[in-house]
Amino acid sequence: MIDWHSTMEQTFEFYVVDPASWKDKFALNTITSCTINRDLSADTLGSATINSAEVIDENYVRVYLVVVQNGVKTRIPLGTFLVQTPSIKHDGKVSSVSMDAYTPLVELKGSSPPIGYSLLKDQAIMDVASRLCEENLRAPVVSINSENINSENKLLFNFTSNLNDTWMSFLKDLVSMAKYRIGLDEMGRIIFEPVMDKRSLQPVWTYNDDNSSILRPNFTDERDLYDVPNVVEVVYSTGSGYRTSRIVNDDPNSPVSTVNRGWEKLYRETNPNFSGVPSQRDLDAYAKQLLRNRSNLEHTITYIHGYCPVRIGDCVLLNNKRMGLINVKAKVISQSIQCETGCQVEETAVYTTNLWG
Repeated sequence: MIDWHSTMEQTFEFYVVDPASWKDKFALNTITSCTINRDLSADTLGSATINSAEVIDENYVRVYLVVVQNGVKTRIPLGTFLVQTPSIKHDGKVSSVSMDAYTPLVELKGSSPPIGYSLLKDQAIMDVASRLCEENLRAPVVSINSENINSENKLLFNFTSNLNDTWMSFLKDLVSMAKYRIGLDEMGRIIFEPVMDKRSLQPVWTYNDDNSSILRPNFTDERDLYDVPNVVEVVYSTGSGYRTSRIVNDDPNSPVSTVNRGWEKLYRETNPNFSGVPSQRDLDAYAKQLLRNRSNLEHTITYIHGYCPVRIGDCVLLNNKRMGLINVKAKVISQSIQCETGCQVEETAVYTTNLWG
């Protein structure tokens, strides 16, 4: 097992992938650099930019990080990408080719279901999703163990595609009903991952700022306080008039309170859903909980570290005293991996703090 905090030798290897067997076909020796971008918010979950001395025809290319540590050689796949869109430059002596490359999910994004395509209710959602993936792209699909599928794995109604649907959007909406999302592993295989609440995620890696840290000193913390209210009003119309509730955050320990801001940032909600006509007590309780919920502040943390086996969607534990981060659980949402000596990863993660209540 690799100790990612210790000294090692790092190189990179690139292989053309046989789309029929999904195995490495032959090595590419003309690639000069590569950047891999992973993005949880992107339809295809990422892309790559590959620079080469020669044009690579439209092929799948697999990227490996090769580590030698204590005399043991290990190859770690970093991603599998379909190479397209070459841009060729020539300075009179040497040609260089920059190519955009995409994950296998681009095949689902590039084609669409037949017009009016429909799935009948009572079908097993994840079984259907696996079959449709297998039929509409070349990458292998990793099946889900039926014991791990939750009780919501059945269509409760006929599910019909929209005119502007791609297979990607159709399948994304389909599996979301079973509380899953479409993912990829580094070999380019399609996987299905359960959607979990951020609070229930457990860290797979801890980033410390001690002497053995793989973290670089660069850290940014972005947060938008403007949209966090310090006053909530709830208005409920009745047959004879209306009831209102007003809750104010005037806590001197809250950075967004009326005391610390010196002004009111109002959020108003009208006619929330109640079973029956709410009492004043019901309305006050609802308004208080609403202000508590709206007082959540999302932090977007960006930092740089040496490569380690963390993937987008993973939960990590952050410790950085200079940034005031002590055992902060954050969810990784994007990574940019530089395939060069040091294999630096620029990583972005998010976490939430509550500013009132």
